[in-house]
Amino acid sequence: MDRRTFVGTMGAVAASTTMPSMLLADDKINKIGLQLYTVRDEMKISVERTLANVARIGYREVEFAGYFNRPARALNQLLKRNGLSAPAAHVGIDAVRGPWNRTLAEANEVGHKWLLVAWLAESDRDSVDAVRRTADLFNKAGEDAKRSGMRFAYHNHDFEFRELGGRPMLDLLLEHTDPKYVDFEMDLYWTVKGGADPLDYFARYPGRFPLVHVKDGGPPPERKMTEVGKGAIDFKPVFAARKLGGIKHYFVEHDNPENSLTSAATSYRYLKALRF
Repeated sequence: MDRRTFVGTMGAVAASTTMPSMLLADDKINKIGLQLYTVRDEMKISVERTLANVARIGYREVEFAGYFNRPARALNQLLKRNGLSAPAAHVGIDAVRGPWNRTLAEANEVGHKWLLVAWLAESDRDSVDAVRRTADLFNKAGEDAKRSGMRFAYHNHDFEFRELGGRPMLDLLLEHTDPKYVDFEMDLYWTVKGGADPLDYFARYPGRFPLVHVKDGGPPPERKMTEVGKGAIDFKPVFAARKLGGIKHYFVEHDNPENSLTSAATSYRYLKALRF
C-alpha cells in the first residue's frame, strides 16, 4: 500500500469508526493563508505591491518570514488596507535567545497570535539531551509569549522524523514541551516526505497542531515539491480530522516556485474548490 492509499484509508476509517465526534460538519477551508516565504523575492522588491497581489488572488491570511525592513505599525496598517490578517510569523531561534520580549511586543503590534521557530541547528537537535534543552527553551519562550497574549510554536521539516534514542525527534519535542505554552505547526509536505502520517500525530497528540503548512509533492522517493493539488498528497482526510489535530489556520507554501504569484494562485484555486 502506498502512502496516499494509506492516508486515505486512515481517513476513511477515522470518519466511520474511531473519530466521528472529532470531525466537523463544515467541509471547506473558510480562510486560506499564504506563507510569505513563497513570495519572498517579490517582497524584497515591494512589500506593498506583493501584499496587494496576494490579497487580489483571494488570500485572507498571511504568515510572515521576515519584515523586510518595514516597521511593525506600518505592516499592521498595510495588512488592514488589503483586508488581510497575519496570525503568525516565523522567527529564528536567536530571537528566542535574544531580546525575546521586544520581539513579542513587535509581533503584537503587527497583529500576530503566534510566533514560530522553523529551524534548529545541529547543536540544538543532535542528541536526546540537546532536544530536551531545546524543549526547555521553548517552554520558557511559550510562557513569556502567553503572558504577552500570544502563543509560541515550532514548525517541522523532515529531519524531525529521524530517530534519537529510538524515538522520532518530533515525538521527543512534543513530549518535553508543555501544551499550555508550546504549539506546533505541521508542515504536511515535510511530514509525509519524512515518512510519517499526519493522522497518526493528530491521534497521538490531539490539539497540538493549530497551524499547518499546505504544500504538495510528487510521488516517492523524490517527492518533488509542487503546487497544492498537483502532487500525490491526499489532503482531504487530514483536513477532515482538523478538530482532532486542532487546526485553526492553513498556510499555503512553495519553497522554490517557478513563478511565485502564479504558484500561489494555483494552490489557492485548488483549496478554494476543495470539499472534504
